[in-house]
Amino acid sequence: MLEIGQPAPKFTLQDQNGSAVALDSFKGKKVLIYFYPRASTPGCTVQACALRDTKSELDALNVVVLGISPDTPKKLTNFINKQELNFTLLSDEDHATCEAYNVWQLKKFMGRENMGVVRTSFLVDENGNLAHIFNKFKTKDHHEVVLEMLNNSAS
Repeated sequence: MLEIGQPAPKFTLQDQNGSAVALDSFKGKKVLIYFYPRASTPGCTVQACALRDTKSELDALNVVVLGISPDTPKKLTNFINKQELNFTLLSDEDHATCEAYNVWQLKKFMGRENMGVVRTSFLVDENGNLAHIFNKFKTKDHHEVVLEMLNNSAS
């Protein structure tokens, strides 16, 4: 289990352009890592668009947004272009990073069970440590929950 204060699991994943992105490259900034099940699905689209629309507020709080899903870089590119997203999406096709963050779990949907991403977000502080774990939110309110926590900790 991941705990607040411990170092965030390191990763290097391909972004939507096929370029390698490492968590270590964001030292000195806060990083919101949000794990989502699949690009271009209704809930994931609502969540991503809300983060897109609050990017200036997140920028002002020194927060970089990284979305991670098991999608291919090509699917991520399509998602970004279609929704005009203004942050980086990362491909975790082998779900190793999802497993490191303990979000690759058995899920039940309409009576069927399968392994998949449990929608969870992690705030990593400027030193690379876990500062907050968001696991109780609705997709349409995710950005508000994140901003509220950030603003409360800033004051």
